[in-house]
Amino acid sequence: MSEALTDLTEDAFLGGQLRLKQKRSGHRAGHDAILLAAATEARAGDRVVDLGAGIGTAGLALARRVAGIRLGLLEIDPELAELARANAAANAIAAETIVLDVTADAQAFAASGLAPDSVDVVLMNPPFNDPARHRGSPDQARQIAHVATDQTLNAWVHAARRILRSHGALTLIWRADGIAEVLAALSRGFGSLAILPVHGEAGRPAIRVLVRAVKGGRAPARLLPGLMLNEESRVPKKEVMDILEGRAVLPLVEPC
Repeated sequence: MSEALTDLTEDAFLGGQLRLKQKRSGHRAGHDAILLAAATEARAGDRVVDLGAGIGTAGLALARRVAGIRLGLLEIDPELAELARANAAANAIAAETIVLDVTADAQAFAASGLAPDSVDVVLMNPPFNDPARHRGSPDQARQIAHVATDQTLNAWVHAARRILRSHGALTLIWRADGIAEVLAALSRGFGSLAILPVHGEAGRPAIRVLVRAVKGGRAPARLLPGLMLNEESRVPKKEVMDILEGRAVLPLVEPC
């Protein structure tokens, strides 16, 4: 591992079921990735791709819950991809790590083993902060991981749509005030939406939305009851702790 990756922390996720190394500075994995994994439905044998995987948190958390998936971790930053590869190995999770820009063309994806219509499930946590309202970090990796351009979401959804098979599913997390952007991006080729607002506290506007969409789906959209992360005392709710520690899933996952 390169000298740039020697300053690492090892952090526990899913109540200690998953231990991941990540850089001490720059973008660090957190609750968003674990919520994304808990909102993603997959079955043994499914080919699953985590777009913009970073150190692998969301994809590896999903693989810890659903044994037997064929996991791909796609990441543009070679150093983060190296960490994702090492994290998968350290947790005894089979995963293929792919160094590739999500916005690359179909030929580049196919050359990396991701041909059109070849994937069952995609999950993604794209950069979503509005650059007009978000002061960019001087840390370039953190800036790339957090700040969206006006084309980011469309480009990522397009990549997911291209590699998903017909009736394959995409699950994504985005900032709640950008829900109109999400609906617009998904209007091209996706349907059967399930939308889960995530609130920091009761009585406050949602801060995130988790969305599951089906390629070619035709069922009516469903707006689910909001998830409240904290009690009024700002203590995390028990149901949320169960999700973060890997004992429960979110209602975007259909009961078995």
